[in-house]
Amino acid sequence: MASFNYSAEAELFPLKSRKFNKGPVGYRRFTSAAEAVRFAIEELHPDLLRGASLEVQEERFDRNGIRRLYESDAYPLVRAHDFDRDWWPAH
Repeated sequence: MASFNYSAEAELFPLKSRKFNKGPVGYRRFTSAAEAVRFAIEELHPDLLRGASLEVQEERFDRNGIRRLYESDAYPLVRAHDFDRDWWPAH
């Protein structure tokens, strides 16, 4: 992950779900990958993250890839989640 550019523009494609069709959850474009990763982990419902895809500079990341980006030492933002706790949803 050392070569990942957290300042690059990013696109987030959450899982489409009938359960969440009433809210404004869908495709989002971010000016920085760091903000997209933060949004995906800290704000997106885990059920929507389960099938989400993050695209940064033509590279795609699934939910586990997004989590690795969030947990990386290179992640530039302050984290709201403590990964020593088992908050991450099961597959």
